Amino acid sequence: MRRTILVGLVALMLCVGFLADPATAAPFERYEVYGVKGEDMLKMRAGPGVGYIVIVGLPNGTVLRVYSCEQTGSTRWCRVSLDRATGLKGYASWAYLRKM
Repeated sequence: MRRTILVGLVALMLCVGFLADPATAAPFERYEVYGVKGEDMLKMRAGPGVGYIVIVGLPNGTVLRVYSCEQTGSTRWCRVSLDRATGLKGYASWAYLRKM
């Protein structure tokens, strides 16, 4: 029951977050995950910061659509979705994204 409520809240937060307007990247630009070391993966998170839950790990070469970016502390976070599964949305660190 708690898990169902948590998943619902995360989904709601993501929907509300993607309706916000400020954009620093052109909408729907395509980027690939780049520069992740070794077997590690870039973490797509539910919000712009390391305090948010990890939605999925993204290996180098994963293609993302970038909607907008914002500075949180010393890290620039971008609202992204998977290019081939646009319903899967979250935030990823700009430092590991390369424009295609």
